[in-house]
Amino acid sequence: MDWHSFWDLVWGLILIFVFVAYLILLFMILTDLFRDHTLKAGWKVVWIIFLIIFPYITAFVYLLARGPGMAERQRAASAATEKATQEYIRQAAGTSGPADQIATAKALLDDGTITQQEYDQLKAKALS
Repeated sequence: MDWHSFWDLVWGLILIFVFVAYLILLFMILTDLFRDHTLKAGWKVVWIIFLIIFPYITAFVYLLARGPGMAERQRAASAATEKATQEYIRQAAGTSGPADQIATAKALLDDGTITQQEYDQLKAKALS
């Protein structure tokens, strides 16, 4: 077995790993930059230019300087996404609770669309 080519292979795998790890970090930093609404556009441009010119150093400096805020912004974005999803589900499903179902049934009763007996059935179903 030729050890020289084996170590070349290991070195190549290490370089590929470091490059992929940097790409993941770069996308996380860019996502965080554009997610942060408190940072002015000029500073965003400066960060991006430095990420292009001095990629690894800038990435480490960004993580040290703005790392704790990254987690908070990610958590806020996740919460906003969850809230939007829940709102969409409520909207798509129609009414959200027994009170809404009873109010809808009462409106139908007042319009004459359903009878008192049907209203009582809907109300009992909503309360069960």
